[in-house]
Amino acid sequence: MKTVTIEGQLRTEFGKKATRQIRSQEAVPAVIYGGAQEINFSAPAKAFKALVYTSEFQFAEVKIVDKTYKCILKDLQFDKVSDALIHLDLLELVEDKKVVADLPLKFVGNSIGVKDGGKLVIKMKALKVKTLPKYLKENIEVDITNVKVNENLRVEDVNAENMEVMNSPRIPIASVVMTRQLKQEEAAATKK
Repeated sequence: MKTVTIEGQLRTEFGKKATRQIRSQEAVPAVIYGGAQEINFSAPAKAFKALVYTSEFQFAEVKIVDKTYKCILKDLQFDKVSDALIHLDLLELVEDKKVVADLPLKFVGNSIGVKDGGKLVIKMKALKVKTLPKYLKENIEVDITNVKVNENLRVEDVNAENMEVMNSPRIPIASVVMTRQLKQEEAAATKK
C-alpha cells in the first residue's frame, strides 16, 4: 500500500500568534492522536500534497526528531478565502486498536445491465469501516457483474472481510438505470 513520508518539526508554541507564524513560513500545523500521547507538529505544505490531493487511501509515515509514526489522514481544514490547507489531523495506527477509516470503493466486472443497454450510476465512492490497522487496504473491490437494469447494489452486498462496515446496510452504492434509448426501444416494442 502507498505510504507518504512527511518530515515534521515538533511544535513548542501554541496559540494564534504561533500558528500564524508557522503558516507564514508556508508550513501547516498538524496533530497526531490515537497513540500514547498527542503529538503537535508542523511540516511544509508541499509535504502534505501527495496525502491530501488524492482520492486514494494511503498511509502517512511522519518523522519527527528521531521517531516515526505510522498514521492515516483523519481530518483537514482549508482556508475559506484562499483555499489553502491550514490544519491536519492524523490518526496514529496502533497494532491492536481498531480504527475508523473511509476506504474507496473499486468497481470491477462488466454489469449485465450495462451490456443490455443500461447505464451504471455510482452513488457512493467510499465506505466507512472499523477495523484493525493490519486489515486496512487501498480500496474495497465491489463486483458489479450481476447487476441488471433497474437494480441497485447496496452497502449490505459489499464483502469487506475483517471489517465492520459503519454505513447503513440499505444505502445503494451503485445502480444500473435505463437509458433514454433503452426506454424508447421498450416503448416501441410495446406499441407493436
